[in-house]
Amino acid sequence: MKFNSFSELIDMVKGQSNRVVVPGANNAEALTAIKMADDKGLISGGILIGPVELVKKMMAEVGLAEDKFEFIECTDVPTMCNLAVEQIAKGKGDFLVKGLVDTKYYMKAILNKEMGLVPQGALLTHFVLFKTDNFHKMFAVTDSAVLISPTLEQKAKTINNAVNVLRKLGVERPKVAVVCPVEKVNEKIPSTVDAQALVQMNKDGLIPNCVVEGPYDMYITFSKERAAEKGIANAEVPGDADLIILPDLDAANPLYKALAFFAKGVEAATILAGPNIPVILPSRADHPSVKLNAIALCSYLKDQK
Repeated sequence: MKFNSFSELIDMVKGQSNRVVVPGANNAEALTAIKMADDKGLISGGILIGPVELVKKMMAEVGLAEDKFEFIECTDVPTMCNLAVEQIAKGKGDFLVKGLVDTKYYMKAILNKEMGLVPQGALLTHFVLFKTDNFHKMFAVTDSAVLISPTLEQKAKTINNAVNVLRKLGVERPKVAVVCPVEKVNEKIPSTVDAQALVQMNKDGLIPNCVVEGPYDMYITFSKERAAEKGIANAEVPGDADLIILPDLDAANPLYKALAFFAKGVEAATILAGPNIPVILPSRADHPSVKLNAIALCSYLKDQK
């Protein structure tokens, strides 16, 4: 990876021209993150969409100056999301920052075929980049917010999406762990059967530019020693994973939030993988620093092809 921490990433993207578009800008956490990004030289301006009087009041409360921003008055959430995507499509912004809007309306607006933000046949998935004190490098988790019960085909697309992001970040051949409750294929545990299939799809070239291994439990994924204890040797992924894919939302979302809440020295950035432009997709309860890191990540990705 071309950076080893979010502070390094922030230093890399300082001073670039980055125009954010924020539907539901009447959100203290989003405005705080934008204030932090502005203070660090990560944004050059943007468009804030929402009830303008309230947005400006909240900007004053967080100390964000108005002079770099345009405002669009709107109180209807679906319309806010549609207006935000229109601004991007018209070239008036570089990437989206989710404010106080429902994810379903945000996603629907992004998926609008007329706007051209999503390639034909693409699947949008959630991508979280983590840094913790307990692992030697940054790693990603997918999909923690979009797909509820992904099919095998959707899991393959999810891996491809995340691998494409990681390769843009400088990980030439990401090491992917398909995480399950156990490390042996068991017909009674469908996620292990899918894991076996995904490994074969990787070998067959259907999931390219990476190495996929599994089924692995969390111990094996993050520790070569634990893998050896369980009889797994000569594998590339254990203890050196770049990406972990979970079976479904029931597994991935709690893991994402548990890591964010409990992991030592944790930092994170949350985005969508799959669209033509960078899109920030945090949880409403995420700390503003997560949104700040996501702004930095989107700033980096917008210039990568």
